[in-house]
Amino acid sequence: MRGGEGHGDDRDGGRRGRRGRRGGGDDGERPGGPGWDSSRDVDEGGSRPPGEDAGGLSDDEVSRLADKLDLRQKVRLLTGADTWRTEAEPAVGLRRMVFSDGPAGVRGPGWDERDTSALLPSASALAALWDEGLVRRLGALLGDEARRKGVHVLLAPTLNLHRSPLAGRHFECFSEDPLLAGRTGAALIEGIQSRGVAATAKHYVANDSETDRLTLDARIGERVLRELYLAPFEAAVRAGVWLVMSAYNRVNGASMSESSLLAEPLKGEWGFGGAVVSDWGAVRSTTAAGAAAQDLAMPGPSGPWGAELVRAVEAGLVPEGAVADKARRLLRLATRVGALPAPRAPVPGTRAVGPVPDAPDVGPEGALREAVAGSAVLLENRGLLPLDPGTLRVLAVIGAHAGDPRVQGGGSAEVFPRSVVTPLAGLRAALPPHVRVLHAPGPALDDAGPVPVGSGLARDPQTGEPGVRLRVLDARGGVLHSARLPSGRVLEPELPPGADTVELGAVLHPEVSGAWTLGLGGFGPMRLTVDGEPLLDGEFPPETDDPAVIHVRPPLRTGRIHLVAGEEAWVVARRQLAPGAGRATVLAAAPPPPDPAEALAEAEAAARAADAVIVVVGTTDGSESEGADRTGLELPAPQDQVVRAVLRANPRTAVVVNAGGPVELPWRAQAGAVLLSWFPGQEAGSGLADVLLGRAEPGGRLPTTWPARLTVAPVHDTRPGPDGRLPYGEGLHIGHRAWLRTGRTPAYWFGHGLGYTSWAFEELGAREPVAQGREFSVVLRNTGARYGRQLVQVYLARPGSAVDRPVRWLAGWTTVRAEPGERVAAVVRIPARALQYWSPAAGTWVTEPGRYEVLAGPTAGDLPLRAVLDVEPHGAWPGGTRGVAG
Repeated sequence: MRGGEGHGDDRDGGRRGRRGRRGGGDDGERPGGPGWDSSRDVDEGGSRPPGEDAGGLSDDEVSRLADKLDLRQKVRLLTGADTWRTEAEPAVGLRRMVFSDGPAGVRGPGWDERDTSALLPSASALAALWDEGLVRRLGALLGDEARRKGVHVLLAPTLNLHRSPLAGRHFECFSEDPLLAGRTGAALIEGIQSRGVAATAKHYVANDSETDRLTLDARIGERVLRELYLAPFEAAVRAGVWLVMSAYNRVNGASMSESSLLAEPLKGEWGFGGAVVSDWGAVRSTTAAGAAAQDLAMPGPSGPWGAELVRAVEAGLVPEGAVADKARRLLRLATRVGALPAPRAPVPGTRAVGPVPDAPDVGPEGALREAVAGSAVLLENRGLLPLDPGTLRVLAVIGAHAGDPRVQGGGSAEVFPRSVVTPLAGLRAALPPHVRVLHAPGPALDDAGPVPVGSGLARDPQTGEPGVRLRVLDARGGVLHSARLPSGRVLEPELPPGADTVELGAVLHPEVSGAWTLGLGGFGPMRLTVDGEPLLDGEFPPETDDPAVIHVRPPLRTGRIHLVAGEEAWVVARRQLAPGAGRATVLAAAPPPPDPAEALAEAEAAARAADAVIVVVGTTDGSESEGADRTGLELPAPQDQVVRAVLRANPRTAVVVNAGGPVELPWRAQAGAVLLSWFPGQEAGSGLADVLLGRAEPGGRLPTTWPARLTVAPVHDTRPGPDGRLPYGEGLHIGHRAWLRTGRTPAYWFGHGLGYTSWAFEELGAREPVAQGREFSVVLRNTGARYGRQLVQVYLARPGSAVDRPVRWLAGWTTVRAEPGERVAAVVRIPARALQYWSPAAGTWVTEPGRYEVLAGPTAGDLPLRAVLDVEPHGAWPGGTRGVAG
């Protein structure tokens, strides 16, 4: 037996590979959540002692610079200069700081398809890695991208929890568990900030659903807040995060930009010395937010602060010291990211996180491909995967998502990828020449509406080149700005002075005849003509003030028109600009759908003719996106029908699920294999081909429990009541905790995921005590025929507790790797915080003495090893434990 304190993954699909590399999946406890020990003195980022270097200038130097500014100069710094930049202040040498959305990539300051980005797998996929080393490398990749684009602040990671499977932004959050979310988020933060770019922990706090998110009032008890929803943010502060974003929603009646939670525990108890930025438009008051611990109101230059805040200070309604503290924090942020006193080389954090290089001979595309394979979760496998290319003659690849996958979720996190490898293209490139690949997209999806016209369908009417022509007109129709763009999705067109109308023009060259659907997205007076004839004409005012709807995904107004293949059609879309309606304009089109029966018959025929089948199914832009919660977990029709038909035609079928969060899989017991790809980013097809063909092991394990049906999920409400309140009545019991409490069995437990080998968990025992914690050794054996990697979870339980406790809760985890037949020992550290609960009465963390159970295994529902742990009064750790298997 060898020690397997397993850090990181080797994804070489059976080869021993780089056995010496260590990365994520630390056996030692990462800071954060119930597993973080508050007594540890970690001075990083926000918790630096006064006077210590702040990444370029000391705190004393920052304070002296702030003292040079008068009240109006300080207040001027507290509201953005525009949508993506802060104000400069020449008096102290401060340059503007540039912000960008994340976390799937770094879009840069604005929405321009010509400015492409590296596209990572979704956050839910990053948590499925259970590999902090790889997450740090991906964070460093984001940091490098940010610096390349001149970005100082990346608005990532999202640390809200998977409270409900219906949450519309599920894909952008890590996990249902605060420990996994905290450790994964901390690793991403360390990677980003290792490049001198600020990470942003968002959305503080309880922004766990999208319905009425601007006004929703989450009602949460203090203990639940501390142990669940605040815990990942505490981990971020201990990891040294430089920025925290306050959320739109309210918590217990207070808007987060005005909440006392920004002061305590964030800036007080936790010692966060960074700045608090608002979500865009979330600061709605002058006095209340000005007096709170909110530091920066974005965007600008308009807003409730500015001159109004100056007057509030002069009237004694807002302490001048509060404004001075906000200014100091922004200057401190600027010195960390190189905007004060002048741009310079990357500034590392004060806490040594070590180098975060790419793996040898692996560039950005290689790291992204590795992440696809490492996050892919093999939910089911009945001996079908991996496919052997040597025995294949014909492979059928079926489904609309096979040729056009969803590689990212919708909303403010979207980027424009440099390129996308589709599953179809990835498999074709990976298979030997003798394998014939048949592709059948199947019937069109019921909710697949028009998509922005692109170079494949449209050409610029002015130059004849692929794309569309953007023109910005004044009130008389004069052209103020003109440019050729790659597609008809124009979210931030340049608006010169006098701009009145945004116009998109394109010459369409349809490839099929029939009733085409054309769409125009935006708000206000809009008109869409085809060859000079109006198809749409009306005024469409906004029905919401949600920025995600107004600025990112305005609804499409559609009409149908008969187009003839080979006959060009000249399309002009115009929207007149109106106050409060944004400027985003979208010109979209959809061809006539194929006959459903014929498309289904084609898919069945391809399946019957093949030695094996890959069906790719998934969600759509309409079912997983920022700004709206889901109404169900069913795949958009008719995908379940297609899967069943293909399975009848050929049982050697693997179904790839292309979704950012849980979906119902009613055919899962009949499939030869089911592989979850998440939203896999730009290297989707390459990484999936590696897994499907056995070149890499499917390394992912679920970061969230999946229900078989929505109706049996213990917690699924996301909608507030008529009073705007959403009670978190389940308390501590979300995710696997809720399933355990109800006694129900989900479709797949938290931590579930199959590899290409098998494992036996054999022994659990305690090692020698360590400072503020205990290490446990879990012995397991690779009982299969391939080299592999396994997740090891350790849980605690406290039967008979005097306070409400989960049935059991995750206390630590690591991963191990082993050759066939090899026996390894995983070492998992359980810190003292894992035993504690938050006492509102005492205002502190309390350790309950008595007997605890320690359980170990691969998932929350499969824990074959058990030991007992006796905790002495005052939380003293015992000298030993007694363990059993079974």
